[in-house]
Amino acid sequence: MADLLLPLDEALARLWAALPAPGTSEVRADRDDPATDLTAMDGVALRSEDGRAPRRLLGTLYAGDDPAAFTVAPGTAVRIMTGAALPAGADAILPVEQLREADGLIHPLADPEPGGHVRRKGGQARAGDLLLAADQPLNVARLALRAWVGQPVPALFRTRVAVASTGDELVADPLPHQIRDSNGPMLAALAHALGADVERRPALPDDPATLAAALRNPGGARILLTSGGVSMGEHDHLPSVLKNLGAEILFHKIRLKPGKPMLAARLGDLLVLGLPGNPVSAYVNALLFLPVALAKLEGRAMPDPWRQARLAGPVKHKGDRPLLHPCRLEDGQLHPLPGKGSADLVTLAQADAFTWIEAPGQEAGARVRYLTVV
Repeated sequence: MADLLLPLDEALARLWAALPAPGTSEVRADRDDPATDLTAMDGVALRSEDGRAPRRLLGTLYAGDDPAAFTVAPGTAVRIMTGAALPAGADAILPVEQLREADGLIHPLADPEPGGHVRRKGGQARAGDLLLAADQPLNVARLALRAWVGQPVPALFRTRVAVASTGDELVADPLPHQIRDSNGPMLAALAHALGADVERRPALPDDPATLAAALRNPGGARILLTSGGVSMGEHDHLPSVLKNLGAEILFHKIRLKPGKPMLAARLGDLLVLGLPGNPVSAYVNALLFLPVALAKLEGRAMPDPWRQARLAGPVKHKGDRPLLHPCRLEDGQLHPLPGKGSADLVTLAQADAFTWIEAPGQEAGARVRYLTVV
């Protein structure tokens, strides 16, 4: 049976491939970079061939000043600040640490070198150079590069994520056979922490018609997070409702413990992430899949959430699926917690991390990968 389940990495890859990313144009230099010779240091601009001879200061240039106000001739120099353009006649910068000022003159304490501390015109790029190919994932530096060459900066936005638990058993004041909705607040808080624009919706009943209506009317959400209703029970309607609406099922059931019933589907522009109903399963699946979806829709690179550390104690695992086991992270080591299954919200609240464990388990001291709890 385990062989029929989709491995986690393949499920993540399917999700990534199925989602659209904002298109971006290539980036070319609109002019030489730098557009003229600039100083890389605070100091004075001078002629290197005059060596250590004293110089008379003509004035000061700051970043953004027009250097045409000065021409450096033998026996003269211009005080200059980082980022300012070199005046005519100057071919070197001596930083302030290599200068002494006395008797109204500047005395170099070192031999200036031609081009010393100068950022040459076109040293980083020439006008027309390709700086970034089209349709590259967007990051902060690439956004800044577009602004640098005068291109429009992509609008910053947050993906709208709607969160709705499912189940007739969810009530505000539960009897012994009922429960409160903890998944809704948990998933909304997680989506918010991951940078989404979050809308918390009322819990949906175990009714196919109500569920279908919610799916047909996403209300501006690009992602709908549901919890429950994706397993094999008589009231687990989400898979069949999605199929009846013509949704593209990306995958249903993955090779992971907890979190096996996980479902992902596209219904038009809406991505539905159908999470299991047990809180640990819902949390783990959301922690794995939601950042990937947000990154692709927002044009960023696929995230890698895995870190590595050593186990402070053994973890036994006899199952046929990889196990994500709750741990405390202390002094750089993972301390396994005595988890009590996918419904154990208490242990989830005490955990700092989930450690990846293959059967038959891992001994103390083993180096393993883990997810950080948000």
